[in-house]
Amino acid sequence: MESGDRPPFDLSGRVAMVTGASRGLGQYLGRALARAGADLVITSRSKESLRPFAAEIEALGSRALPLALDVRDHASIREGVKAAFGHFGRLDILVNNAGCNVRKRAVDVTWDDWNLVLDTNLRGAFFVAQEVARGGMIESRRGRIINVGSETCVAGYAGLGPYGASRGGIKQLTMSLAHDWGEYGITVNCLAPGWFKTAQNAVLYEDSGWVEYLNERIPLGRPGAPGDLGGALLFLASEESAYVTGQTLLVDGGLSVGALRALPRARA
Repeated sequence: MESGDRPPFDLSGRVAMVTGASRGLGQYLGRALARAGADLVITSRSKESLRPFAAEIEALGSRALPLALDVRDHASIREGVKAAFGHFGRLDILVNNAGCNVRKRAVDVTWDDWNLVLDTNLRGAFFVAQEVARGGMIESRRGRIINVGSETCVAGYAGLGPYGASRGGIKQLTMSLAHDWGEYGITVNCLAPGWFKTAQNAVLYEDSGWVEYLNERIPLGRPGAPGDLGGALLFLASEESAYVTGQTLLVDGGLSVGALRALPRARA
């Protein structure tokens, strides 16, 4: 079927790579892609941690290739991307999802804290995108790169200095790569979730006062649920977004409307 004849958001025959797919948002996004028909390359630092999710993807009718890939290790990135192209012969979609956070007051952030967060969230995303682009997307003159950001792409919060810097950087990197690679038919966009409960931030949700105030600030009155990201992701991954590049799409229930009002500090 030619791309112009595809049903909306159909990813059949496409191959997507999702980094940081052993838990949380990576799995939410991977499921959405598999349900739309894409085959998946899923990565994490531990290949073993990916096996249950690979089985889940295959149960949905898609092929899955679990790979060990550490986004803080350039050699690991090169080897992982090479293995993905070697196995499937192509990569049509990259979801740059791998990330981490160190939640501390600015005066307590260490040199190593900063390097861990920026190396994972920003430097890693750049070099994975670079390898995927030059590994096949540039030659095929098509591709969808989706960098996963967050609400902190556009807002700053206490205790999230390195994380906010990395996510602001992702927004800027997205625009730069979109300009760089547009001539090759590659679109580069940023998917920026608001507050979704994951293993990384679960401790915050133990503070009922914080959760109550968070919900009051969100126009839709609740944090995000896993299914809330699927539609936005599939739009950016599919032919329907062929003329959209360099953009940051906030999926936040409207939280960014009042982003200049700081959230209270969680007690946890």
